[in-house]
Formats: sequence, C-alpha cells, structure tokens
Amino acid sequence: MARYLLILTVLLAASGAQAVKIADITRLSGQRTNVLTGLGLVVGLRGTGDGGDFQPAIKPLAAMLSRFADPATVRELANAANVALVTVTATVPPNGVRDGDRLDVYVTSVGAAASLKGGRLFVTPMTGPVPGGGIYALADGPVIIEDPSTPTVGVVKGGAVMEADLPARYIEDGRFSLVLENAAASWVTASAIAQIINDAMGTGETLAVTVDAKNVVVTIPPAERRSPDVFISRIQQLPVPLLPTEARVQINERTGTMVITGDVEISPVVISHKGLTITTTNPPPTPRLGAPVITESHVVPLDTTGQGGARLRDLVAALDQLKVPAEDRITIIKELHKTGKLHAKLLVE
Repeated sequence: MARYLLILTVLLAASGAQAVKIADITRLSGQRTNVLTGLGLVVGLRGTGDGGDFQPAIKPLAAMLSRFADPATVRELANAANVALVTVTATVPPNGVRDGDRLDVYVTSVGAAASLKGGRLFVTPMTGPVPGGGIYALADGPVIIEDPSTPTVGVVKGGAVMEADLPARYIEDGRFSLVLENAAASWVTASAIAQIINDAMGTGETLAVTVDAKNVVVTIPPAERRSPDVFISRIQQLPVPLLPTEARVQINERTGTMVITGDVEISPVVISHKGLTITTTNPPPTPRLGAPVITESHVVPLDTTGQGGARLRDLVAALDQLKVPAEDRITIIKELHKTGKLHAKLLVE
C-alpha cells in the first residue's frame, strides 16, 4: 500500500489553573489495606470436591471430625468428594476494623475440586499479615459463586467476624505523614503542600516538612493534640493548585488504551505511515444532495500559527480523524520516542 505523508505542527496552549484538596492527592501513612488469610474447608459439595485421593483436604477433614468426638481415619474418608480445601482471604479496609465488624471472605480451591457451588465454608481461623500475630477473625458461611465460568472461586458475604481490633495508626510521636499518590508525587508538589499547610496554620512555626517527593511530615501543635482528627481534617481540606504534572505517556498494548498526562510535546517532525490518507469533502457553492466534491490529499498541514513544540494530544486527535487503528497509533508514538521527538516518559504495558 502506498505511503502518505502527514505533517503536523500545532500550537502549545496553556490551560487554566485549577485546584484540588490535599485529600485528593494524598493519603495518611498507615491508611492502607491489610489482608487476613486462612486455610479452610468448604463442605456440603455435591460430588465436586477434592476427592479422597487429595490428602491435604482429607487430613484436615479427619482432624475436624476428631474435634467433634466422631473420629475417622483417612482411609475411611477415601471416597469423600463433598469437601474442598480452600484458601480464605479477607481485606481489611484502609481505616481499619473493630471487634465484631464483618468482612467479605473470598475462597479459592487449591486442590482438585471441580466446583464450590452449593458449599459452605466451615469455621476457619484467620491470621494477620505478621506471622505469630494470633487469630484476628473467624470465617464461615455459604459460598456464592460470582463468576459461573470460574466455579472454584467464591465469596462468603460478611463471612468473617473480627475477634480483635485492627485500627489504622496514623499518628506517631505527635506527627503524621501525608503520602502523595504516585501520579502526583514530585518535589514541586510536596514542597507546595508543605508551604500551604504552614501558611494556613498561621502559627509562625514550621509544622509541615517535605521529606522527599512523596512524603510530607506534619507535626500536630500541642493545642490540637486532644482532638487530632479535627486538625487532620482541616489539613486535608486545604486547596492545592493543580501543578503541571510530569509529561508521561502510558500505553496498554493489549487493550490499545493510551493515557497522556501533562502537556506532552513533540518536536517538529514528518510522519509517514502506511495507510494514512486524508479525505476532504468540499460542498459546491450551490449545495446539491449527494453531489459533494471529493479530494484526496497526500500531505496534510495543520495550523502552525504558534511557536514551540506540537502537542501529542493534537497528533492523537488527527490520527483519530484519520481512523488510524490503535496498534498503528502506538507504533507511531513508540517511534517518536525512539527517535527523541517525543518529550515525555513512555511507559508500555
């Protein structure tokens, strides 16, 4: 197929200033999810369990029966096909949980079970992420299969009951840390947050200190330490100007998705790629339905009234008008980066 030329040179325009809250681009250190885990048995299956040949499931079944004064040997359970050995996991939310709270539990078969449909998770102790930390929750209940195409994975809604507190710990020695989200992390943004906090508090003291591009440590004033939650809430509501982000292009080759952050510039360049054709429809002076004048152009100039580099978003828009397939767009952008014409960090998944 013949090659056509596409010439693109566009004006880099500045966008208006915006603001976000500190809470929108940061989290509190210690505000993170944790996972509780356990190894349990799903019982009551209709012949779709692991079967008697899978010893890791039969042995705990025999031990369970022994606890209920009805002992059975592994040999006696050789034909048991109504039991499946499963991993049991529950996610503790970022703000922590308290004794008596309930969490959803996910169960996944680890043996030869064909399906967990219709089964029930037998009481399973769940431990925390740190070995030797004790039992944090007990899980049991009916298993629901959410995806029929994967019947060996299920969920027990509200199946885990917390037996201990797992509070989120934000404050240490009268200080807490604001952790910037990865997309917003930079020395410029971290320094701006620290300055905004210090100016807003009006104490004349340096309460907020930038540790690095991702962390800002804030000291709680003595007068606020009796109600630190109120102080932290005020900090989180402070507005931060939306500073220019790092120029970055993230591409998912499998899905054809492209995300462009910041005003990504490209140097003046001529792009020639297979199949690029611009078709322009010019209606005649006296419009007639069904009779447009069709002209095809091999070289297409765009508006170049400004100075500076072109913006990648305009290139992508032009390629979209040309109906260039996603895989070809990705190829073009990768070649721009390879030749040094794309002024941004390129991340390809």
